Order: sequence, then structure tokens, then C-alpha cells
Amino acid sequence: MAFSSIPFLCFFFPLTVIFYYLLPSGKIKNYFLLSASMLFYAYGEGYFIFLMIACAFINYVLAGLMEYFHKAKKGLLFIAVVINLGTLGIFKYTEMVILTVNNVTNLELTVPQIRLPAGISFFIFQALSYVTDVYRGKVEASKKFSKILLYISLFPQLIAGPIIKYHSVSAQIEKRGADLSKVCQGMRRFIMGLSKKVLLADTLAVAVDSVFSLDSSELGMATAWIGAVAYMFQIYYDFSGYSDMAIGMGKIFGFDFAENFQLPYASSSIQMFWRRWHISLTDWFREYLYIPLGGNRKGKVRTWMNRMIVFFCTGLWHGADWTYVLWGLFHGVFISLETVFPYFTKRFKVLRHIYVLLVVCVGFVIFRSDTMEQAVMILSAMFTNFEWNLQIEAAMMRICDNLFLFVLVVSMICAMPVFQWIKQAEKHWIKATGSLYILNGMSYVCSAALLLLCMMSLAGGTYHPFIYFRF
Repeated sequence: MAFSSIPFLCFFFPLTVIFYYLLPSGKIKNYFLLSASMLFYAYGEGYFIFLMIACAFINYVLAGLMEYFHKAKKGLLFIAVVINLGTLGIFKYTEMVILTVNNVTNLELTVPQIRLPAGISFFIFQALSYVTDVYRGKVEASKKFSKILLYISLFPQLIAGPIIKYHSVSAQIEKRGADLSKVCQGMRRFIMGLSKKVLLADTLAVAVDSVFSLDSSELGMATAWIGAVAYMFQIYYDFSGYSDMAIGMGKIFGFDFAENFQLPYASSSIQMFWRRWHISLTDWFREYLYIPLGGNRKGKVRTWMNRMIVFFCTGLWHGADWTYVLWGLFHGVFISLETVFPYFTKRFKVLRHIYVLLVVCVGFVIFRSDTMEQAVMILSAMFTNFEWNLQIEAAMMRICDNLFLFVLVVSMICAMPVFQWIKQAEKHWIKATGSLYILNGMSYVCSAALLLLCMMSLAGGTYHPFIYFRF
């Protein structure tokens, strides 16, 4: 059940909020939220709900054993890592491994058709976060299985993140509160995320899908660049929109989730980009992989190797295809180059921004392509195809309608620090008038208008699932 679907917006979400606030105590609210999360996942994934419950239970047991058998903690952590990553590997990477073996060895091994459970990459990483935090002594192992199951299955962030670390929400699960102001802020944030997804990302998706389905005879330089740039904004508004919705719903239920995006396209280096893009994943890999590998404490060569291992895993985490791995390594190479040649990243402000956008755009072409051959075809067209003929012109006219061009311009503007400028304007307004009521009222009126536009678009448009559902 997608957040941007009519059943969720008109039935599941409002009914869940209403019943949640009718319940008398925090303990009962937690059980209700757990039940709602189970229903949410079972609605779309059916029997895979038992896989998620088993994942939560195994990690709950292993973490509990660490409390009693301190000398065996390292062994128990090893078992947890093997079980969690083994489960992820079976469901997500079996087909990729067998196809790779067949291509390299000319064997004809049977490729099993294994359905990928939605959100498995997210709840596996959250389970690993919990058991690792217990191993490190950051938190105590929970005595309540229901608490761990709620942490892993909480529906606002279950399917596509952000990845929540156990130590950051453990206290909130036990005790939290939300007043009317926080609920209203959460609703406003949810609507903002829904608008990003429905009004921006889904409109751009139509053009992106068209460009990436063209053959080489229809793909000119301008068309290829339009598809690449449009996808760069589509994936940003798709995923940041989902994160906004998750953070907003979290607020409504009393949780405070950390930000997952902070104007990544305003970055002046690839290192900065990864501090602002999918922040929860970057932090997870830093805390649970990069630092345990030694980080930057064991010399330049080891630091480079650790960094490339992390970006290999980052790419692989995103999907079971070598295009994702190449995308991850592509970013790893540029981050490494920035550490070797820091001069450029400290000067030439405008050129730095152009450089970041170019690297990110090229990387996302690799990320979006179904095959390496398609990636090469589109990148070649972007940089070498100066041809213009009737086929290319027809494809361009078909893709670039007025709605798409308008949304693309709006997307570019909203990727800049617009909301920071608005906050500065708010400060000047408060200083001049001493009141914030008018601005707050206007923001909620705008939110209501955006919600109405989203509902109209969903009622009459084509459904586009969240990009990160496949991960």
C-alpha cells in the first residue's frame, strides 16, 4: 500500500490516526500501532510478513543472549550478521549471482524466480542496527519482543526508509507525546512530501520512461540530456518526498525521525553530496561498516580501500545489478579524487556546483539504465551525438510538452534553498509585526490546496510506485 494511493490516503491513514488518539495509554497505542503496521505490510506483501516477524524475533533472541553470555557476544554478533545478510542475499542477489556465473563460465544454471519482499533492505539494516547497538553496549537488549517488532515494522518508514537506528528511537518507543501543534506540523510535512511525489516526481517519470525506452535512432543529444536531468530530479523528489511523508507521519504519532535529505543538489563536492543525500543510509554505512573497517585511521591506502568497499556496498544495496555497483564505485572514485586533489573543492564556487551536478547526473544515468549497454548508449548520445533528424525531432516533441517543461523548471527551483529563504523572510516578518499567525495560516491554506491537487492528480492519473520500493 503506497502512501500516494487512494486507499492509504482516504482510509488507512486517517482511520489509524483517529483510533490512535482515541486510545487511552501509551502502551495500548504502541500495540495498536504495531497491529496497524502488520496490517499495512500484509496488505501488500502477504505471507512475507512472517519473514519480517522472523527477522525481528531472531535478532531479539540473539541480542537477549548477548546480555547473558558476554564472552560469546562476538560470536552471537557474527551469527546475526550471517543470518541477516544471508537472508538479504538469498532474496535479493541470488538471481544476480547465478546470471553472473552463467555469463562468466558459459554455464546454463537455472535462475530461480525469487520475489523480492518490499522494504527488505530497510528492515534488515534496522535489525542489524539493533543487535549491533546491543553488542556495543549503546543500548540494553529489550525484554519486550513487541518493542523490537514495532521498531522494525513501524509503517511510516517500513517500505522505503529512512533507516532508523535503534538507539535513536528506543526511548521514543517507550515514551513520547504529540500535541496539536506537532500533529499539524506533521500533516504539513506529509502533504509537502506527497506533493513532491505526485505533482513533481510522477510528472517527470513520464518523460524519463519515454527517453529511456527510445532506441539509438531516436536519441539525440538534447533528448538524452532532458531524460538524464529529468531523472535526476525525479529520483530526488520521489525519495525525498517519501522521506518527508515518513517524517511527517512520525511526528503525528509522536516520533522525531532525523532528516534524510538536506538540499543535496546545492552541494559543492561529492563528499558534501553524500552528507546530504540519503543521510540515513550514509550514516548507517559509516557507523556499521566504514568505522569498523578502520575508517581513515590506518593510512591512505587502507582509507581508500575502506571507502571503495563502502561505496561498492552502497551500490549493491540499491539493487541486484552491476549497474548499481558501477554507480556506487563511480561516486567512490570521485570522493577519493577529492581527497587527493582538495584544491579544486575549496575554490571556484560556481564550477564546483557545476561539477557536482554533472557527476551526479552522469551517475544517475548509470543507476537508471536497465543494462550497461543502455547506459553507454545514453551517455554517448549526451556527449557525442550532434545529429538531428525527423525521428529525433518527433521524439523530442512527444516528450517535451508544456506540463513537463513547467514541472521541470519548478523542480529546479525547489531544489535550491527556497525554504531557507522563506524562513529568513519569516524572521523579518516576525521582527516587523511580532506575529506568526498569518504566515502559519497561509502555510496551512497552501498545504490544503496542494493536498487537493494531489488527490485530483491521483484520481485521474497513472500510478507510479516509489522508486525505492524495489530496494
